[in-house]
Amino acid sequence: MTPRELARICKCLSADTRLRLLRLLKEQTLCVGALARRLRITPGAVSQHLRVLREAGLVVPEKRGYFVHYRVDQQGLDQWLSALREVFGSQARPEYGPPAFFLARTTKGEKDV
Repeated sequence: MTPRELARICKCLSADTRLRLLRLLKEQTLCVGALARRLRITPGAVSQHLRVLREAGLVVPEKRGYFVHYRVDQQGLDQWLSALREVFGSQARPEYGPPAFFLARTTKGEKDV
């Protein structure tokens, strides 16, 4: 996953409603109407959030009769989590640049944290 793709998914997940949608869809597949009732938001708002999650590769639509049910795309979610580990883990890939976060900088006489 490229840094640009990872940033796009992180941006997608910066909305609390999308995180709540993913939590619900992790438990079971649901249609827009059921998601709207559970989240107490309009079906239109749910559809817009699902579109963003679908474009990010985090949910998959499944046609069931007249309704479309959504489920978490576990493979997409696993790829995203793996990419986060590559960025913030100790073995970060070179295309992400040098580590961005240091817990503490030591000076002479201080112990490394």
